[in-house]
Amino acid sequence: MPNKKSGLKELFDYPLLSAILHRRSRRVAQGTSIHSGAMSHESTNAPAPLRPLEEAILIASTGLTAITTHDGPLDYKDDGKELATPFMNILGRAASSPDNSQPTRIFMTNDDGTWLIRRLEGKEGLDLLKDLPARWEDWAEADWLHVADTAKHRISDRRLDFPRKFPYYMGWNRQISNVPGTTMFLPIVDTTRMYINGILNVLASPDGERPLFIDDWQHFHPRNIKDWAAWAADHLGLIPDIPYQPIGGVDRVKGGFVNPKIMFPLGLARTMLSDHEAYFIQQNLMLVSQALGLGSWVHACAQAPYIFQRDDEKGLHGLGFRMETPKKEWTCWPPLPSTQPNPVGINGVLEGLCPPYVTSMDEAVDRHLEDKRAAYADTAIFSRSYRDAGDVERFRASGMQYSPETIEYTKEICNYIFDTYGRFPAHTDAFYAPGTWVQVCHIELEYYEKYFNPALYRRQSEHASKWSE
Repeated sequence: MPNKKSGLKELFDYPLLSAILHRRSRRVAQGTSIHSGAMSHESTNAPAPLRPLEEAILIASTGLTAITTHDGPLDYKDDGKELATPFMNILGRAASSPDNSQPTRIFMTNDDGTWLIRRLEGKEGLDLLKDLPARWEDWAEADWLHVADTAKHRISDRRLDFPRKFPYYMGWNRQISNVPGTTMFLPIVDTTRMYINGILNVLASPDGERPLFIDDWQHFHPRNIKDWAAWAADHLGLIPDIPYQPIGGVDRVKGGFVNPKIMFPLGLARTMLSDHEAYFIQQNLMLVSQALGLGSWVHACAQAPYIFQRDDEKGLHGLGFRMETPKKEWTCWPPLPSTQPNPVGINGVLEGLCPPYVTSMDEAVDRHLEDKRAAYADTAIFSRSYRDAGDVERFRASGMQYSPETIEYTKEICNYIFDTYGRFPAHTDAFYAPGTWVQVCHIELEYYEKYFNPALYRRQSEHASKWSE
């Protein structure tokens, strides 16, 4: 390939199955000394940060790819319509996520600072893609750098930093994690939008299949237990040992909108499964790092709430999230994290769909619905999946939309959570930290040559010759 580094050509020649086969945790970055008894090593090298092109390729591998295919059936075999708008985004991403919600936000930190890798959406994302070659193999170095620069939003001029002790670092992480020269990729999951979307989609089920939402933490709610036992006896045909609190109560059951024999405990919701995208992204980063000939390592980061906090007097230089403390008093506390400060966002940069960024949970649901309507109404983007433009309108017209009662009950559930626990969500944080991050680096080659079989780091040992400036 003319005008391209040999390393960039090698990247696309390297087989996917080889990346899977040879993916390993290679933890020790160039310039890092190890104190480990007989396996100790004193480095004489300076740290070697990733080159801008290497970092740009990694950034791109976490982000936007192309258009999705809305290929779900819209008619049930027996009767009725299927929901036509389950997905939250029309453009696709490099990792799978439920309902194409793409809730994972990637933060990157290195010697130069800390950035949010923005998720490029809608017209902005489409405009970026249309100005680039359709295949990554055909991108020039300038294309990779342009995509990375477009996505990066600086939130600090410093590397994320925490005291080198527990509970911030565990075990050997305190010696070799997040050290000079490394680039760290940290996933943080926005659960607020997925939580609302998940409730809406569950309640879009056919008649007889919509669940009654219950609060399995009900005994922390200030209600008379006898009242709920009586309700259970009258409407569920049973008296549970610990009576659940039905959200929506008698009217939802009597009206036939929900089936009281199908219960959906709020405690099962947790992140509404939205966190699995974060793990796919981390695996992608590991595979791309192997293809690049870099060292990489998924491991524990500073846990919540520390990863969100920024208090330089205490040596905590985290992400700087706004932490909202629930204004509730309990005589008997419900389980964590419901009583703890909730990381709701970074003002003006990344804001959850919950107070204080909305005035109420009614507004949160309405805003989510408006965002979805806008995504599906954008024919310039939505129609790109189809051969025949007429299929777009037929798709949108043939499927079921959210009913007024579905929207009303969703608001009731969301308001119940916020009114009861003083935060949304209650069973997980508004922005959830899966608890791991990926370190990518040029490895301390002398350390590996001293102790390990060369077959275990062959790609990494060839890296410098392929990627030299």
